[in-house]
Amino acid sequence: MAPPFHAEQIGSLLRPAELAETRKNLSSNLAHSRIPQEAKTSYEKLERQCIADAVHEQLTRKIRPITDGEYGRTLFYDGLFEKTPGFAVRNIQWDQLRTSFPTTKGYLKLQYSKRTVVIATAKIKYGGSAYMSEWLYLRSLIPMENWTECKLTMPSPTWIHMQMKPGTAYDPESGYTSDAAYFADLAEVFRRELRTLHEAGLHNVQIDDPQLTYFCDEEFLAGCRADGQDPDELLDMYIKAHNDCLKDKPESMHVGVHLCRGNAPQGMYFSSGSYENIAKKLFNELAYDTFYLEYDTERAGNFGPLRFLPPSKNVVLGVVTTKTAEMEDLWILKERVEEAVSTIAKGQGTSREEVMKSVGVSPQCGFSSSSHGGGVGMDKEKMWEKLELVRDLAKKIWGNEV
Repeated sequence: MAPPFHAEQIGSLLRPAELAETRKNLSSNLAHSRIPQEAKTSYEKLERQCIADAVHEQLTRKIRPITDGEYGRTLFYDGLFEKTPGFAVRNIQWDQLRTSFPTTKGYLKLQYSKRTVVIATAKIKYGGSAYMSEWLYLRSLIPMENWTECKLTMPSPTWIHMQMKPGTAYDPESGYTSDAAYFADLAEVFRRELRTLHEAGLHNVQIDDPQLTYFCDEEFLAGCRADGQDPDELLDMYIKAHNDCLKDKPESMHVGVHLCRGNAPQGMYFSSGSYENIAKKLFNELAYDTFYLEYDTERAGNFGPLRFLPPSKNVVLGVVTTKTAEMEDLWILKERVEEAVSTIAKGQGTSREEVMKSVGVSPQCGFSSSSHGGGVGMDKEKMWEKLELVRDLAKKIWGNEV
């Protein structure tokens, strides 16, 4: 399955100031469901208007795929875990997270006193779609024939587990005594969510898993060993968890995975390092159709690891940054894409023309992974200029086949 678009976006958009400020004033919690009930009606009216405005801009500017900007979430991973029966929101201390977990250092810099997570307190089961309301409203804003041009994002099944010290993603009363049982039930939730959304007309989903790049971080790997866990075995378990979520995926549904190194306000990131140590395993063992990869700076290393990309997979190169407002040069970006294509073609032993069919371009991440803000100097107009740059770059490379 070729990528739906050669010009892509990762999902989140900068929140309008009124929406961000209203949400901040209503709740200091992470989950949308924590907004006080008495305030939800007026807040959701504002939220829906902001989504409608964002969709109008995307349609007018010919930005694809169409998203709701994740305006219904405080954080990009909100929704699935806290809405799934068997999970409960908990505030934990930082020492309950994995040793040398990269995100911990970043959030401590932001002076967060504790971390909110969602752990299993009972058997996990599907209790209805976590994202149906988001999808139904998004699709209501465009004609049915354009529904295939939309994309919805979801968190990784490993999101919570990877943060927690071994054995603490579920509590003793949950009924779970092994990671295998925990992930088996969680995979069933993901499978049913994908099928349910597909039945409602959604054909394109992006799973966000920036934490997978922590396996490129030597400090994180050392922390795993300090916690008594083999990082190679952990990565193998996570690959299986991802793939189990994709079993019986509807044939006409495209599902990709996004990898980056963190995207906190003011351009903060949580790790650095090349994909080299994980590329061969991820590209060849993960069952996703497309890899959305951060490649805006040297923080992600060079294109060398792309030599491991098999012909059956697509890659979207995140060469435009959302971390600063400075605009990139289109011709330099085009040269970088050509370099990446050459690397892939050499690794696959095929032609550049053939490789071009499976490549796209995008920003390295969303513009506002949380409602708390975006990159340094980034504002609404700069955001749209960046997305138009991606669009124009794709047109320069692929013509009208974007």
